[in-house]
Amino acid sequence: MKRRSFLSGAAAGVAAGIASAPAIVQANTTINWRLASSFPKSLDTIFGAAEIMAKRVSALTDGKFNIRVFPGGELVPALQVMDAVQAGTVEMGHSASYYYFGKDATFAFDTAVPFGLTARQQTAWIDQGGGRQLMRDFFAEYGVINFMGGNTGCQMGGWFRREVKTPQDLHGLKMRVGGFAGRVMQKLGVVPQQIAGGDIYPALEKGTIDAAEWIGPYDDEKLGFNKVAPFYYTPGWWEPSAQLSFYVNKKEWDKLPKEYQAALEVATYEAHVAMQAMYDARNPTALARLMKNGVKLRTFSKAILDACYEAAQEVIEEEATKNAKFKKVLEPWRRFHQDQNNWYSVAESPVQSYLIGRRKS
Repeated sequence: MKRRSFLSGAAAGVAAGIASAPAIVQANTTINWRLASSFPKSLDTIFGAAEIMAKRVSALTDGKFNIRVFPGGELVPALQVMDAVQAGTVEMGHSASYYYFGKDATFAFDTAVPFGLTARQQTAWIDQGGGRQLMRDFFAEYGVINFMGGNTGCQMGGWFRREVKTPQDLHGLKMRVGGFAGRVMQKLGVVPQQIAGGDIYPALEKGTIDAAEWIGPYDDEKLGFNKVAPFYYTPGWWEPSAQLSFYVNKKEWDKLPKEYQAALEVATYEAHVAMQAMYDARNPTALARLMKNGVKLRTFSKAILDACYEAAQEVIEEEATKNAKFKKVLEPWRRFHQDQNNWYSVAESPVQSYLIGRRKS
């Protein structure tokens, strides 16, 4: 009887706690934030992740904590989102950290490093492999708290007006590719251009650039790149995955009630998972449509990939030599990457290689 009484009492206590939870939230003042995105509203995947996050935050706080999402360029220039969060112009942002590579190459680890981590590996590194604390320590210098904000998965190698078969074909090529990849491509004679997503099409159409990388079939089709550049290359070695991030101004974060902080953390994680799922579900059919409409799919030659790999290692070592912050993250990141490659070579890679071979046979 005592045991049954205890369980009944415990159940009642839990029920009372659940019932009173909305009252705790309702006691908090309504908070309205603005989020500046780096992405156009037309892209329901990469822009949509911020909307997923905002809706979830509102639902978890009974409509008391509201985040309004603004497309790239509407509040601040698309490539200045983190600067706006740092300055307090907006409370929150959604962007790709490697856009700020020019400030410090260490930002690349929060998004993508050439020939680096896959999407699952990147999430594992941030969430369980020590990456979150390393990057939080780094972002703290900018007055910003970062949260995982989605991942595109492995990207495509971009759209080209003409075929590129050898490293020599890259010489003089004007290409929309920024950050770390841009510096690597420079070593191969490419002239890199950092252009926001919404401005790529007109640059390709006018011939201001000869090639452009963005994300993958689903988004690239929406932006119409196939209409102005016929050759579609794979793989995007500079982005074996590309993690997006939510930025929160540290001072604004500290003002939030604990319940709202928890809601925001949960919502950003959900949006992170949802974005990857959306890309994985939509890219295959989009690629099929593109090819049906005449897109010429090409794979970078081994000669090009080898040249790019060697150039990437040179850039990484050059940066580590002169940038202590970069080196601090690089060393544990590199160990994690090697461990992941060892594991994937045992588990993931063999079964994928087998299944791909079966499909072709």
